[in-house]
Amino acid sequence: MSRGLNKLQIIGRLGRDPEMRYTSQGTPVTNFSVATGGKWTDRDGNERDDTEWFRVDAWDRLAEICNQYLTKGREVYVEGRIKTRKYTDRDGVERTSIDVVASNVILLGGRGEEGGDNSGSYEEEEETFDAPPPARTAAPARQTAAPQRSAAPAPRNTARGRNQPQPIESDMGDEDIPF
Repeated sequence: MSRGLNKLQIIGRLGRDPEMRYTSQGTPVTNFSVATGGKWTDRDGNERDDTEWFRVDAWDRLAEICNQYLTKGREVYVEGRIKTRKYTDRDGVERTSIDVVASNVILLGGRGEEGGDNSGSYEEEEETFDAPPPARTAAPARQTAAPQRSAAPAPRNTARGRNQPQPIESDMGDEDIPF
């Protein structure tokens, strides 16, 4: 019997600065939102924006890295799995949230409107970071003498089964879209 596949890849921009918290066991978790954008044409020929928002949870060392280097407007590549959860909001209404549990986050381009010059990249920290390789069938990437300027380390998410943080209410409107 097949175990199935739950894998998501997105490229977009952060809608707000990340928020890092700790579980009761002391495990770091960072939450951030990523907006992906596209355009489509309606029947009348008018071009419309199509923005999708993704709530992303990063755990353990990846959470610390995301909290340190990600900022609102930063373009990122996120790889992970979809996780649904139910919770009761402040008004007592039961809701369902669809989140992305990140297994890999890569910083792309520049920060927000600064362009693609990679200012503020973290080459030095990347050189000294020793994360365990992700559990995949592909061969692990080899470390080169010169670090890649836009790639983030890819620690493996090992937080399965731990307590999940309380949901963050989303109050983002169209004016908060980072592109």
